Amino acid sequence: MPVVAIVLVWAAAQTGPAPPPRLTLHERIDALVAAGHPGYDQVAAPLADDAEFFRRVTLDMNGTVPSAAEARAFFADPSADKRRILVDRLLADPAYARRMAEFFDVVFMERRRDAKVPRAAWEEYLRAAFAADTPYDRLVRDLLSADGTDPKTRAAAKFFLDRNMEPDVVVRDLGRVFLGRDLRCAQCHDHPLVDDYKQGHYHGLLAFVSRSFLFPNAEAATAVLAEKADGEVNFVSVFDPKKTQKKTGPRLPGAEPVAEPTPAKGKEYTVAPANGARPIPAYSRRAQLAGRLTSPDNPAFARTAVNRLWAMMLGRGLVHPLDLDHPGNPPSHPELLDLLAAEFVAHGYDVRWLLREIALTKTYQRSSAAPPPGEEPPADRYLVGILKPLSAEQFARATVRATGPAVPEAEAVVAGQVAAFRRTFGGGPGEPDAGTSPTLDQALFLKHGGSIRGLTARRNDGLTDRLAKLTDPNAAADELFLSVLTRLPTADERWDVAAALDGVKDRGATLAEIVWALAVSAEFRFNH
Repeated sequence: MPVVAIVLVWAAAQTGPAPPPRLTLHERIDALVAAGHPGYDQVAAPLADDAEFFRRVTLDMNGTVPSAAEARAFFADPSADKRRILVDRLLADPAYARRMAEFFDVVFMERRRDAKVPRAAWEEYLRAAFAADTPYDRLVRDLLSADGTDPKTRAAAKFFLDRNMEPDVVVRDLGRVFLGRDLRCAQCHDHPLVDDYKQGHYHGLLAFVSRSFLFPNAEAATAVLAEKADGEVNFVSVFDPKKTQKKTGPRLPGAEPVAEPTPAKGKEYTVAPANGARPIPAYSRRAQLAGRLTSPDNPAFARTAVNRLWAMMLGRGLVHPLDLDHPGNPPSHPELLDLLAAEFVAHGYDVRWLLREIALTKTYQRSSAAPPPGEEPPADRYLVGILKPLSAEQFARATVRATGPAVPEAEAVVAGQVAAFRRTFGGGPGEPDAGTSPTLDQALFLKHGGSIRGLTARRNDGLTDRLAKLTDPNAAADELFLSVLTRLPTADERWDVAAALDGVKDRGATLAEIVWALAVSAEFRFNH
């Protein structure tokens, strides 16, 4: 045997077989989800078909539905990796940043009144941040650091300004939004139901913001944040018969108190309190909050962020409800939540990257087809795709897109519809959106509202107008169902459309009613 061959054989023997390739994050996600249920592969739903997947991922990542032309092109594409290509295209679309801005507006502000920061400025601030792939930790640091004095960054101060810097409101929402802990029941005593939520946790957060206030006053639309150099947080449990006074400095739940300097007497302020002067302390407790809350040393921050993004995509958090993360309410898949949080930090808090990995999982792509009667799978096992009610913004944009002209409507036109849908389908100020809870106002809006009726009426090159010009009822049914529901009609649905149009004098009016019926249907109003 030639010497070269002997050397190659010897080298192969020394190295052994090549190690298996490292699994991608989406593959590891699927493995951990499957490990959470016995016989997962045998009982899990099959992957969604192209129609269901295309509509689902477009709504989740771009906040609207695809056009009929886009659906036809995707269905006809024979490429084996067309779903990956689609996910990458949706994430690269400018609509992604707009969708994330609308989603995080609700996360951060929960439909509060735009009292001090105009909605347009706030939405543009968020949109630009997500368009630029601003890391999530930096975005939150900016929100919690801004004081509203600089017009260029005033929008970032909305989290504090439009809560009127009311300390107890701010503390409740800091815990819920960024730490996954609803601490409001720990304000006056240790939480009565959650052993891990202590009164000291609530007041430790309060100490970061208790010295801050709005200047010159909370009523001024141009108010900015100011802060005193003194003021301590003392608390007593209402259940303590001895009424023992306790004191705390600023601290995150489970963390050590912040070590604070003691300014020299007379040096407590860089701008001292005076008539017409905004006080600025030499040492700011509030300034400590942003960096400490978003630090990798505070694992609750990344954990809460990925749990919220997972819920956005999958319809349910790994910790559910999202703001009750504690040992008595463990995540459905603990190892998965730890993995997502660690990878999110390792990838620089990149929201777009994480959403891509989730969208590529088989878990996300499962069909939402209803199981046989009596076999409803547990929602926390992710055996089927979970139905998700469209947000007010998704509902508005999807309705405009589905019923509109072949060329998308101008954003200014769409924005007016978004505002109308928000008023009816958005949650109450300061509370999470109600989701599937119907109201009389919503029913009246759908049945008689000018927004829906105006969109579904026959108008130049709108869907109803295009359908009226099609003489073949089968072609009209195909265009109708692809435009509104992103799927082709069944044979029965084709027959129903043809029967409804048979012999009618005013095809436009009849088609307007059919378009309306599909646009307000449960199938349209849910992402599935």
